[in-house]
Order: sequence, then structure tokens, then C-alpha cells
Amino acid sequence: MISANEPFERRHPSQTNLDPKTSFSYENEGSDIRLPVPAEFSFAENVAHLSTATNESLYTLREGRIYKAIAVGREDTVVEIAADGDTHLRIRFIEEPASDSPTLREGVARYVHDWFDLGTDLKPFYEMARQDPLLKQAVVSFYGLRNMGIPDLYEAICWGILGQQINLAFAYTLKRRFVEKFGRVIERAGESYWLFPTAEDLASFTPEDLSAAGMTTVKKCEYLVDTARLIASGELTKEQLLQTGDVKQAEKMLVKIRGIGPWTAHYVLMRCLRMPDAFPIDDVGLHHSIRHVLGLDTKPSKERILELSAGWTQWESYATFYLWRFLY
Repeated sequence: MISANEPFERRHPSQTNLDPKTSFSYENEGSDIRLPVPAEFSFAENVAHLSTATNESLYTLREGRIYKAIAVGREDTVVEIAADGDTHLRIRFIEEPASDSPTLREGVARYVHDWFDLGTDLKPFYEMARQDPLLKQAVVSFYGLRNMGIPDLYEAICWGILGQQINLAFAYTLKRRFVEKFGRVIERAGESYWLFPTAEDLASFTPEDLSAAGMTTVKKCEYLVDTARLIASGELTKEQLLQTGDVKQAEKMLVKIRGIGPWTAHYVLMRCLRMPDAFPIDDVGLHHSIRHVLGLDTKPSKERILELSAGWTQWESYATFYLWRFLY
């Protein structure tokens, strides 16, 4: 374990930080970070998924690399993420004077580890999916794809609320508008990179402030502000949701909040909390994907989806994500 007091230039590339609770590890190599990846991981497949996002405001793709602003506590930074062979990701800081900060380096490594869901063992999922009529083609077509998440709870809830009952393209437009009005921008190497606004940032605004900025309906603006205030005050946290240990109990906690119904709750539990059995069964995109895979003339009923998903126990989240990939 590298000491926070050890001078940066003395750190050897082979030194590794390890958290025994999560098997999270990373290596310092000069000013870069090397993050190990599982065998069931394809950087190219995940970049291909990210490239389908229209009008994305929170990351930039250039020449097969990902550029992203990341906040670690009160420190903001920008990194380049690229494949380093088949076994690691390489994280390079962009014009970062504090790149020798152990706290910043560990925070960035943890964020990327969480974003790519590198802690999940996909071998059991692939074994199940290869025998499943709905999933067998998906796991061949998208092998190595991860359920790329949204580590911040407020960001995940906002994205769920913004995406309610509108098409995906307009949802991205609203997200960009929201980010560029209320978020933070970081300038690096002549480029601008945005950070999603925090709950603490939004808690001081009113729904009318958001509505005036063109943020969709007044009701959604109320939901965004109400949720910000709950999170900023500590009344709603990721830890509270995780401590339930049960997707049904966590769903109950979320749907008590104005603006969060079962679909939004399961979306958040799937993308942020990483609950494996989160299942947004009423999702229109999921229905279209199943219709596409099975060659149906009409979308399947909920009863039919329950029949088709009977073998997905504890993998509902990944099954949904892989089926979405046929469309997005």
C-alpha cells in the first residue's frame, strides 16, 4: 500500500493499491494509473456502446479513447481512458498539476472501476445466457460489454426522471441543457469537459429556476429539486439503499419520492446501485428488443416477458442491458 506521505517520484510501477473488501486494485506507473480488467471485458465493445449516445455531454470519444471529467471530493480532474493490452485500462491525467495526490488517484481509479462495473464476474451470466433463446445472440454479438453505470445517485435519478415518457434523443438534449446550465466545466488542453451538477448545487434552486432554463415540464423540475434536497440533506443516500440488501425494499424506498415510479426506481437500482435483479420490466426499449429478437409482430405482454425471463434469476439487470444494446 502506497503511503500518502511518500513522494510521487519514488513510487515504483509495480506497487499496487488493494482494497480487500472489494478486490479493487490499481497500479501506479509513472503519472498514469493501470487498472486491471477481467477476462470477460472488451474495451472496444464498451466504447462502441458509448458511441451510440447522441449529444452526450459528460464524456468525449476520440480515436478509440474516452475523455471524461471526474470529481473526487472537492477535486475535479480530466482523464483519458484507453485499453492497455487485454488485461488493463490505462488512465492518463490531462494537464493535472495534482496528479500525484494519492486521494485523487484512488478516487479516479475507483470511479472508473465502478463506471465499467469491473467488479462483477460475468462468467455465470454468459453460461446462463448461451442457453437462453433471448440472450444467446446478444452475448455473442456484444461479448465483453459491461453494464456501464452511473456511480452518482443524484445523476442516476435525474437521468431517470429526464427520460420519462420522451424519446432518447430529446432526453440527451435535456441532459446537455441541464449539465451546461447547472454543472461545472473544466478546461484542459483547449477542450471543455463537463461535470454533472451535484445534489448540493441544485438544492439551492427552485423548480421555477429549472423551468426558466428550459428543463421540460414544471413537474419534472419539481422532482429534480425535491430529490436534490433529499440527497443534500442526507435523507437519501446510496448507503441506505444498499443496506436494504433487497431490490424490493430498495424500490419501496425510492417510489416514496415524488417523480419516481417503478421504472425509474429499477433503472436507478440497475445503473447506480448495481443490484443484479433490478428489472425495469415495463421499459419500452426492452419490449422492442424482445420483439426484435423473436421476430414478433407486436410487443410481448408482461406475462410473456415474465415467462421468457424465468431463467434470468439474479441476472435480470444484465439481461436487460444486453437486450437494450440491440437498439441503442
